[in-house]
Amino acid sequence: MLDIRFCRALQVMMRLAIAAEEGSEVRSSTQFAEELSTNPSLVRKLLVPLHAEGLVICTKGRGGGARLGRPAEEITLADIYRCAVGDKPLWARSPDGEHVCMVAARTGEFFANLTAEAERAVLASLGDRTLADSVREIRALEPAHR
Repeated sequence: MLDIRFCRALQVMMRLAIAAEEGSEVRSSTQFAEELSTNPSLVRKLLVPLHAEGLVICTKGRGGGARLGRPAEEITLADIYRCAVGDKPLWARSPDGEHVCMVAARTGEFFANLTAEAERAVLASLGDRTLADSVREIRALEPAHR
């Protein structure tokens, strides 16, 4: 099963960027959960690393919630990806088995190198796009803009 943390974290961040543009900066985990058809607990788990990296500012209590920690133009998708995924590799390799041939003996090292190369490419691509760029792209996909 593919990991959806990055997708969900990106949705949360885009919603915060739009809320900031609309002048209603603070969003609660309950509001996010309703909008994303998920539960508030998952939203709070997504917010923890985003808050730790300063991408969002969270306040507790009545009227509390999350808001962007810096302007959407200064947040890259790579920033969000790193927070959402952490140290989890892009792909998991199969466990080492008996090394009965050259392929079995070298696949682990080969796959680790391949994964590292792919992750660098993903981060480079995501690093070229900001949260603000993403909001503009989402808006361009609206039927009224076509």
